[in-house]
Order: sequence, then C-alpha cells, then structure tokens
Amino acid sequence: MAASGVQTAPVPVRIRQRQPYPHLRIVVLDDDFNTFQHVVTCLVRYLPGMGPDQAWELAHQIDSQGSAVVWSGPREQAELYHQQLSAEGLTMAPLERE
Repeated sequence: MAASGVQTAPVPVRIRQRQPYPHLRIVVLDDDFNTFQHVVTCLVRYLPGMGPDQAWELAHQIDSQGSAVVWSGPREQAELYHQQLSAEGLTMAPLERE
C-alpha cells in the first residue's frame, strides 16, 4: 500500500505526577479555662508517642507563647486527633498545611 501523504500529529502523553499526601499540623491555642493537667492528659491520651514530659513542655509553650504545634502528619490522622482534642474542650486552631 502506498502512503496517502497524510501525516498525523503525535498523541501527547500525559505524565501524571503524584502529589505528596498532604501533611497537616495540629495547633493548640491558649485559653483561660483549660488547666495544664487537662492539656497534658489529653495530649498523652490522644497523640501517639506523646509522653508526659513532652506534653508538659508543650503545655508551657501554649501558655507562654499562645499556641504550640502538638503534632504533624498525614491528613486523616491529623483530622482524627484534632477532632478528639477538640471534643475534650481544648481550644484548637484550624488544621494547617505543613
């Protein structure tokens, strides 16, 4: 068969780049009604790997600086921990992207 002389344009190839799974930060805000002990208890209860000493340091940071990032990681976990801490009465900032 002879070529018809019609040229076809090459088909563009889409390269799909994976976006990294969003990581979010959980920020607890200072308030006038939660005690240090309550904040520490909640952080230790709900945040994986959080020990009492680290929780006390974060509670002091919240008190002295007005807020502290208490955890950061994958979105689904961040949403769960944020909801749990909020349900315990902690004053929470909206979740933030890292």
